Amino acid sequence: MCYAIPGKVSFFSGKTVVIDYFGEKKKAVNELSGLSVGDYVYAQGGYVIQKVPAAEALEILSTWHELFLQLNEVDLQHSRLSESRASGVPELDRILDKACAGTELSDAELLYLLALKDPQQVGLLLKTANFLRQKHHRNACCVHGILEISNRCARNCAYCGISSHNKRLPRYRMTKEEVLSCVGEAVERHGFKAIVLQSGEQTQAGIEELSGLVRAIKEKYPLLVLVSFGEIGGTGLSELFSAGARGLLMRFETSNPALYRSLHPGYELESRVNLIREAYRMGYLIITGGLIGLPGQTPRDIINDIHLAAELNAEMFSFGPVLPHPGTPLSGISAPSEDELFKVLALARIAAPAESKILLTTAAETLAPGAGRKGLLSGANSLMLNLTPLSYRPLYSIYPSRAHSGEDISLQVEGTMRLLKSLGRVPIDLGIG
Repeated sequence: MCYAIPGKVSFFSGKTVVIDYFGEKKKAVNELSGLSVGDYVYAQGGYVIQKVPAAEALEILSTWHELFLQLNEVDLQHSRLSESRASGVPELDRILDKACAGTELSDAELLYLLALKDPQQVGLLLKTANFLRQKHHRNACCVHGILEISNRCARNCAYCGISSHNKRLPRYRMTKEEVLSCVGEAVERHGFKAIVLQSGEQTQAGIEELSGLVRAIKEKYPLLVLVSFGEIGGTGLSELFSAGARGLLMRFETSNPALYRSLHPGYELESRVNLIREAYRMGYLIITGGLIGLPGQTPRDIINDIHLAAELNAEMFSFGPVLPHPGTPLSGISAPSEDELFKVLALARIAAPAESKILLTTAAETLAPGAGRKGLLSGANSLMLNLTPLSYRPLYSIYPSRAHSGEDISLQVEGTMRLLKSLGRVPIDLGIG
């Protein structure tokens, strides 16, 4: 199963190309040499990653075309809004009609939606978000892999199980050979086209090794490589970009500076946000967002979090629940409710730029059984599957009882494909408009 479909290059303007997918045009950045109008390519996250021979591309497209249309009909059934969708609450109906029309909602209106408690009213909010997801992205759903290459971390985050607070956790770092083997299996056996390399935050001294790893992956595999190594500084990001990394996964966690400081003593929100801004200027695709359920967090903070993700030019919004690890200072706090989580995903879809993707996190699936289906019906259209070897996965213990922790990648792929098919989604990234 491919996690991308080939498209045909129809236009060039410098490094920007326009790619045709079944009549739908998408832009992408091209860094390949020798590409021409009429060529077929794979693209991920708005980057061309591979040229595809025409015969191979046409064979894939002939298989996908009918299936794509069939699944799109299923998706339309799930995302269609009833003509009699009125809630009986004039203010709610007004706000949701405004959202459906693509009109920007005020903060007061977003706070009104976030405060909804009635199950039927919450259901209407989620349906509205799913309608907008289909309107802007059709039935495409990004499926990326994430490989946790090390759990060594110097940070003191108050909730994370691989932070310096957890003294009992054995630490590991995968070898270059182990990483390349995992990436090779993901690409060659399972068809992944985009992979996140993640680790705990270390020091600048490790950048040369990480850059060499990214360079080795890019030399061997046509792949969009994203990195998530924490606050490694502008120089570190620049070195990784030169090596071939093109995406950055880094949550700011909260837009409230005082709350951030309480979670990370000795660190400042401004430094983290400035680093994300710098990464965007370098050309990185940005995946960022906040945590839901932090102690002291207010509804206004959550709305500000959504706005900050948009201001940081997020290609993908990542919002997930706080699930504190027992070995951390926040071990005693309660997780947010399912409704709280899905309302935030829906609001992110409503308030985000139309082209943005909404990630459904593993933490969400850990919080709520069935969150995969419900999240995808609440505006989400991106998933990350865990490529970390089963021997290391228990040691990347950011929170307890992680969903899919005992499933190898084959089982995750099979389950994900069943879920997407049932919803009429296709596991492809059509890039940006």
